[in-house]
Amino acid sequence: MRKNRILTILCVLVSNIFLLQIFAQILAFPGAEGDGMYTTGGRGGKILYVTKLTDDGTTGTLRWAINQSGARIIMFKVAGIIPLTSELRIKNGNLTIAGQSAPGDGICLKNYPVVIQASNVIIRFIRFRMGDEAAAGNTSYSWDGADAIWGRNQSNIIIDHCSMSWSIDECSSFYDNKNFTLQWCVIAESLRKSVHGKGTHGYAGIWGGAPATFHHNLLAFHDSRNPRFCGSRYSNSPSTERVNFTNNVIYNWGSNSGYGGEGGYYNMMNNYYRSGIARSSGSTSYRIFSPNADDGTNSQPKGVWGHFHLSGNIMINTPSVTDNNWLGFQPVGTYSDTIKSEVPFDFPPYLRLQRADSAYLSVTAFAGASLKRDAVDTRIIDNVVNGTVTVTQGSNGSTGGFIDSQADVGGWPEYTYDPATVPTDTDGDGMPDDWETAKGLNPNDASDGSTKTIDGQYTNVEVYLNELAAPVVNRQYLDANTAVNEVYANSSLRIYPNPFKSGNLNIKAAEKINKVEFYTLSGAKISEKETNGTEVSFTMQQLNAGIYIVKVKMEDGIILPTLLIVEP
Repeated sequence: MRKNRILTILCVLVSNIFLLQIFAQILAFPGAEGDGMYTTGGRGGKILYVTKLTDDGTTGTLRWAINQSGARIIMFKVAGIIPLTSELRIKNGNLTIAGQSAPGDGICLKNYPVVIQASNVIIRFIRFRMGDEAAAGNTSYSWDGADAIWGRNQSNIIIDHCSMSWSIDECSSFYDNKNFTLQWCVIAESLRKSVHGKGTHGYAGIWGGAPATFHHNLLAFHDSRNPRFCGSRYSNSPSTERVNFTNNVIYNWGSNSGYGGEGGYYNMMNNYYRSGIARSSGSTSYRIFSPNADDGTNSQPKGVWGHFHLSGNIMINTPSVTDNNWLGFQPVGTYSDTIKSEVPFDFPPYLRLQRADSAYLSVTAFAGASLKRDAVDTRIIDNVVNGTVTVTQGSNGSTGGFIDSQADVGGWPEYTYDPATVPTDTDGDGMPDDWETAKGLNPNDASDGSTKTIDGQYTNVEVYLNELAAPVVNRQYLDANTAVNEVYANSSLRIYPNPFKSGNLNIKAAEKINKVEFYTLSGAKISEKETNGTEVSFTMQQLNAGIYIVKVKMEDGIILPTLLIVEP
């Protein structure tokens, strides 16, 4: 059965790669995958620079740039926190927000939600850390619906390498959208007992779409909705609700992991689940998903169920569920086995599928606004890897590692930059003068940014933006399985011999290594060594046979994880 399932997956992927070659559409950017992969955003449009961190809507603010119309690419000449003074609503589409262009530590938004109310939107490398600071004494705003970022009823959206946290409602809710992708994001630490009118909350998100893809995201420290699949409750169109939920990492849920899905088709494949102290026993501790039928209170009849395919998911500490994912499938109420499918539903045009253990390594190394990880994501990732929590009790009494206010974990870090490092762009076309000169372009001609003279596919300014993201995008897949079942190795890192028995273990990289750490698959650190060169050698004690995680921390702050196989 397992071989047949793998063969089915590979055949689907091969056929879709063939279709991709036929239509030869251009990806939103290298690394874009899933249903939103062909979003064009602001391609070919004007360049708008954010030059200040205030939120008064004047020229040079993010709000000013977002409120403009027409195709546009928003870039940054500043880094730091933008304290929103009200909801930031994206009402005009054909927009790219290129957070990778920010200098120094990058951009973080706080205080109010960001709402996507337009189509054809690309957002990359931005932090959405709302918090409840602005809610103090503020009764003029309805905080019960305050998500860090959300959007529905739009089309062609891709959100990539962003970080969402400290929401009063959900951290990120996206459903009833068409052609949507949320990928490589960190969704963590929703506020459990903050100012929500219903009291206890703490939710990751409501997700869905027609179709929609959610892959390589980290969901950590949420009481529930990890995620909640919206289903076709509002669309009353179960046949078009199609969701791929693959290669995600879910850590330390509370009252529930995932649930819902009242209508639609869902692939839940190769995800990595690890319960924490919030739910260490009972059936919920090994729950992958708990579907239920529609109650009939919205737009579709009572009794509508979704259809689900589960395979390749790992449930740490519950080997039986890892071996048979259906043991973690816990429907509510009377149901028919017809809601379960042994084969996956149609995949999007292109979606790489990693093994769950490889996806865990990739996500913990590269998810979120990871060109320069801030202290918040670094702390959260450390908790995930080590199986720990930052606080055992929140300021309003929440336990299990959940927080009630961002202040419980120190609040917003400082984001700095050196103004002297901001590149000169004489003609304002989004490309630095020295980069243009090196590429044979004219730094005094603003029109060459929207042409495609460099690679013939992307506009020249997109080529520049893609290069800025390349240090992460080019390294994020580790052991990824392609349509022909090839293994993607990280060409900048070599560990040998692998498999390993005993004696010397050698690690060689293209750049300087600061530290090498060894972990068990459950996250326990067993060894580490600091170094200051491109090669390091270990005389390893005899390890028990099995698979271990090796985290190689580079001088530039990037962490390259890989797997070490130890033979008996």
